[in-house]
Amino acid sequence: MYQRNITELEVRYVIATGEIVEDYPADTPYPSRLLLGWQDNRPLHVVVADNFDEKENVVITAYEPDPDIWEGDFKRRKTS
Repeated sequence: MYQRNITELEVRYVIATGEIVEDYPADTPYPSRLLLGWQDNRPLHVVVADNFDEKENVVITAYEPDPDIWEGDFKRRKTS
């Protein structure tokens, strides 16, 4: 996150308010999901796993989605 200039506050905001773009229920050890959130005009993707037993979110990664890979709404991957 530091190398990508993404703050903990921004990640927390995306987790709290972001839209689920993809769901990964079979991920282990916890099911995870890809969230899209916005900080001003900057899109952010956060992959977070949900440990329901401990009532915690585990951040896997956070990044700015690449417009060469994602559609303009950053919700769908471009098809080849």
